[in-house]
This record gives sequence, structure tokens and C-alpha cells, in this order.
Amino acid sequence: MRWFWIDRFVEFESGHRAVAVKNVTLAEEHVLDYLQGYPILPPSLIVEGLAQTGGLLVSQHGDFLERVVLAKVSKVSFQQPARPGDTLRYTATIEDLQQDGAIVRGTSHIGETLQAELQLVFAHLDDRFQGVDQFYPADFLQMIRTFGLLDVGRNADGSPLTIPRHLLEAEALANGEDRS
Repeated sequence: MRWFWIDRFVEFESGHRAVAVKNVTLAEEHVLDYLQGYPILPPSLIVEGLAQTGGLLVSQHGDFLERVVLAKVSKVSFQQPARPGDTLRYTATIEDLQQDGAIVRGTSHIGETLQAELQLVFAHLDDRFQGVDQFYPADFLQMIRTFGLLDVGRNADGSPLTIPRHLLEAEALANGEDRS
């Protein structure tokens, strides 16, 4: 993943709900360039931030083994723009999780004020895409560590999330370690 539209996770309950934050700053070119003279975070990037939050929630439920893609964005509503200095709180809640995908409700808040809400549909790619990696597993593990997902992540029973073995093995291989 080249572009990150979330900064960190503050809550993560496997198979149910994730909360991430995004700080909007003037240091981001797209904030300055989107509407000349009126710096805001483009609404499409807010949708992408919520999709990253929800996509990681859906993907983690299957130990990051399923190839999860955003299939559809629906019921999008923006209440106000996100401006430099704002901290967006993205909440993604799984409404339905099936073998072939998931429906996720997403909201974005600035403080206590609703900024945006939407519904996302994620699909699990089938066997026709076998062997097609969306990410290098070691890089993916570094990304979820950077986001703090493993620091706040909990299973439904309250126990901490554990790193899936396949990601640890990929990391060891990338670092030249022998884990056999």
C-alpha cells in the first residue's frame, strides 16, 4: 500500500468494529491543491480512509489470508468538510460478513460532530486470483504495526490479537532469518 489515509488505530475488535484516526494537515499537498484557496481533505480520500479501516477489519477476521477488495461504495453522505487541524475519527462496523465478502458501515467524526457516513461492500477474491498478492506480507505486517493495530486489537473475547504465523514467517524470510 503506497498511500495511507489513516494514521493509527485507537480501537479494534476482531470481526466487529475498528476505530482509526486521521489528522488533516497543511503538509499534505492534496489538501492545498484540491480546492485552490480553500484547503480541505478531498472527500474521496475520506472514503478511502474509511475503506482502509473497514478493509483491514474484514481482512483481519480471516487472519489476512483472504484477498479483500473494495467492491462498492454506497449511501455516501458528507455533512461538512475536513480542514487542516481537524482530526477525523473513522469508525467501521461490520454489518454482515459472509464467505464471499462483507458489508461495512462507516462514519467519520470531527470531535463529536458527524462529518460523513457511508456503506462499503467488500469482496473476497476467489481462486481465479490465487497467487496474486495485494501486498508483500512482510511489508504488510510492518504497515499494520505502524498503524498500531496490534497494540489495540482485541478478539471478541477481549484477548489480544496475535500476529498470524504466515506474516511472521514472511517477515523472518525478508530479514534473512531461519524460522524452521
